Amino acid sequence: MKLQIVTPRRGLEWVRQAFHVFTRQPLSFATLFAICLFAFLMLGLVPFVGSIAVLILPPAGSLLFMIASRLASAGAKPMPMAIVELAGAGRARLLALLKLGLVYAASTFFVFWLADPRLQFGLLLRLVFAGALSVPFWHAPALVYWGGQGWAKSLFFSTIALWRNKGAFAVYGLAWMALWMVLLAIVSLGVGLVGPQRFTIVATPLTLVFSTVFYASLWFTFADCFAPAPSDAEQPDDLDPSPKGSP
Repeated sequence: MKLQIVTPRRGLEWVRQAFHVFTRQPLSFATLFAICLFAFLMLGLVPFVGSIAVLILPPAGSLLFMIASRLASAGAKPMPMAIVELAGAGRARLLALLKLGLVYAASTFFVFWLADPRLQFGLLLRLVFAGALSVPFWHAPALVYWGGQGWAKSLFFSTIALWRNKGAFAVYGLAWMALWMVLLAIVSLGVGLVGPQRFTIVATPLTLVFSTVFYASLWFTFADCFAPAPSDAEQPDDLDPSPKGSP
């Protein structure tokens, strides 16, 4: 894969593209999110093994949404094709994805252990560490799947890509934060008008849609930051920067 440098305003475009692709296939994306949520809830009920699986699966889950967004952008239905495509990724890629999940689980466990909630600012530390942990894992599943990279290289190149495009990701993060604040304002207003119990019927779907659209945006961040190598002979970890602006 070839690293591309994008302009900061691309961060807003990633959010816009996510909403666009979601509105084209809302039922498919909602179904995918519901399946993932149900799987995580069911695994959480299994003692010990289920809890470990819940920590291993997030990279695969984010990749599943990337595949779904890519399919929807091409005019295809994300469900059930996204699941079928991921399942047929091949032994080498699935094994690399599993290793990536194991590293993610170990890293998450370490972060939670390091930021002891009983300590002062424990919750804040967890949020900071979780944000830092997302950097190497942001593009890593996609680099494993589309770039054919091993788990270690994918973590390294994901970190490089976010750093080189930090302006776009800063705008992207601020945009999502602003949308989240708007959502909170709507929920607060609704609770004040009709009460918490009645407005829960509306607030819960709104929150689920927000989360679904966010995951739908992951593909666009990857597609802009990385491009296929010019030739098959080029190494997949070629990171010569190639600038890319707005369309």
